[in-house]
Amino acid sequence: MCGIIGYIGDRDASTILVQGLKRLEYRGYDSAGVATFTEGTIPVRRCLGKLENLERLLRDDPIEGKVGIGHTRWATHGRPSEENAHPHRAGKVVVIHNGIIENYLELRAHLGKLGRKFTSETDTEVISHLIEEAVLSGRDIVAATREAIAQLEGSFSIVVMHQDDPETLVAAKSATPIVIGLGEGENFIASDIPAILDHTRRVLFLEDGEMAVVRRDGVTLTTFAGEPVSREPRVVSWDPVTAQKGGYRHFLLKEIHEQPQAIIDTMRGRLLQEEGDVSLDELAGCEWATNAKRITFVACGTAWHACQVGKYFVEQIARIPSDVDYGSEFRYRDPVIEDGTVVVVVSQSGETADTLAAIEAARERGAKVIAICNVVDSSIARRADAVIYTHAGPEISVASTKAFTTQLTVLYLLGLFLARRRGVVDAEAAAPLIADLVNLPSHVEECLRRERAIEKIAKKYGDARGFLYLGRGINYPIALEGALKLKEISYIHAEGYAAGEMKHGPIALITEQVPVVVLLPKDAVYGKSLSNMKEVESRGGRIIAVTDSPSAELEDIAWEIIQVPTTNPCLLPVLLTIPMQLLAYYIAVYRGTDVDQPRNLAKSVTVE
Repeated sequence: MCGIIGYIGDRDASTILVQGLKRLEYRGYDSAGVATFTEGTIPVRRCLGKLENLERLLRDDPIEGKVGIGHTRWATHGRPSEENAHPHRAGKVVVIHNGIIENYLELRAHLGKLGRKFTSETDTEVISHLIEEAVLSGRDIVAATREAIAQLEGSFSIVVMHQDDPETLVAAKSATPIVIGLGEGENFIASDIPAILDHTRRVLFLEDGEMAVVRRDGVTLTTFAGEPVSREPRVVSWDPVTAQKGGYRHFLLKEIHEQPQAIIDTMRGRLLQEEGDVSLDELAGCEWATNAKRITFVACGTAWHACQVGKYFVEQIARIPSDVDYGSEFRYRDPVIEDGTVVVVVSQSGETADTLAAIEAARERGAKVIAICNVVDSSIARRADAVIYTHAGPEISVASTKAFTTQLTVLYLLGLFLARRRGVVDAEAAAPLIADLVNLPSHVEECLRRERAIEKIAKKYGDARGFLYLGRGINYPIALEGALKLKEISYIHAEGYAAGEMKHGPIALITEQVPVVVLLPKDAVYGKSLSNMKEVESRGGRIIAVTDSPSAELEDIAWEIIQVPTTNPCLLPVLLTIPMQLLAYYIAVYRGTDVDQPRNLAKSVTVE
């Protein structure tokens, strides 16, 4: 999986391909390659590692051509290597692929009996051989691709070239994204919009089960069965400049600092302060949402942590019973979906494969689905019954920051929206809750002003062999998120726990080499959390306390104190998140890791 780019036109293809792949680097990858039509052949250039290695290879051994495809790979089948990098060739057919072919072993065995020889460990190479077999039996490249994909099981987006048809690129989609960019005398194919924004804003999104035949003078869409598809292009409004670092050392730090504005953008047009209400036009007319008897949240990774907080919002504010499930587990446990259940799925990219599968499982059982995501017209957005966009803007760093806090913002809005529609909260009671949300961006700014102090703490504890994060109630998911951020980008083992669970096992891990980050707001369980801290302190633990209420008693126990502003308990998770992000960032910088593209991770997890 990862980055796909294709070009057909009159410009130098390899330049456009590499440029497009650079726009997709945020997804993470371990190898890269390109192929172009050149004087009746299709030379391929591939390399292990970063795109700078591919650029060096192309300088030493250039390829020319006006039509080509490129790919950045994140290993799923076969180790990262030049042999396993895309594009893959079988005879005159060259293919790039995102996704996983679940039945590739059976297909590989079948092709082996036909005398086919494989040069890689990948599932992708099977596709190229299937297409080549169909071509040799008399099919043109379009029909051959159609015949090949009928044999595939799993998720895939592919782009195909054939040496005898230099004026055609063929793309096909099932479960992983493909977008077609429309130009004048040239056209583009990509796995994500940023790859083509420098060249066009007119795009067509392929839906599952669709193919595109792309030529210089136009694009033809059909289903896998060959039935014509008619679809009007969309115009994308994103500005490529927003994908630049803007003077920050890393995209991650830039995106941490963008959070006040991102929260403002997420709130904009949705607050009716004078009426003490929230407006979510996306749910207008959706009585099934306001009448929900239960809400099931489904997500993966950081978005799952957001859902854990969202459960508190919906139960405490709207008084609707709620539960939270992993996208990767939801459909496999054969969930019971009762009448009146609404499933809320959360995803930054809108392409998360496990969450997409959960949508299908929910809808098969009769549930309505609300999606919360950041990417307009993403697969999840298109499949849901209603979608609420976070408006966080492009998030380039693999580790999520502003996407997470804007997800929390939308979930808070959703809780208020449902509470008002159900009559659980009246205008008078809602007014201060809305006022606190209006003040949230300035409170986040205040948290960011603690940056230098947090950087010093990071350097002090950056050599630790492990971290524990503790929180209670609504802030327990923030402890989980803080631990996830640290392990993602610094590679330090970190675990989050409910503070009350320390005495049931994790306290055995306490040493001077394992700092403990404690989220300690002045809430209903403040005293109990303080007692948990004393348990840690008495065993030699070094405590980093994050609180909105410093005290002399706390100063006696904690080695470090990070203060955040005070707000209502439902919004404190947002403020407690900011120090978690900064601490993880500066520890990663101290340790010299690849902050924006940490090892083994990808931005959009489009495979199971």
